[in-house]
Amino acid sequence: MSQTRRTFDASFKLQVVRLIKDQGITVSQVCRDMSLGETAVRRWVAQFEAEQLGQRGIGKPLTAEQQRVRQLENENRQLRRDNDLLKKASAFFARGLR
Repeated sequence: MSQTRRTFDASFKLQVVRLIKDQGITVSQVCRDMSLGETAVRRWVAQFEAEQLGQRGIGKPLTAEQQRVRQLENENRQLRRDNDLLKKASAFFARGLR
């Protein structure tokens, strides 16, 4: 028998991390109370700490600011690719005019 993999949204993860950080509850206690895996919760805490330091962290961003930063980075990457393509296309068509 295989168990289905549970998924949690960023707001839930952030709530769990805030329980640990703000209220001083241990990771083990939170995991027992909420039936969560300790490895996952420790990863969420590490992600949150990295985001607080302005780093990317591992996995999907937890805070709204980091989610927005990640979205803008992806958008910027796409615009750069589009710009490079347009440069190549204009150079190609400029050669044809000579």
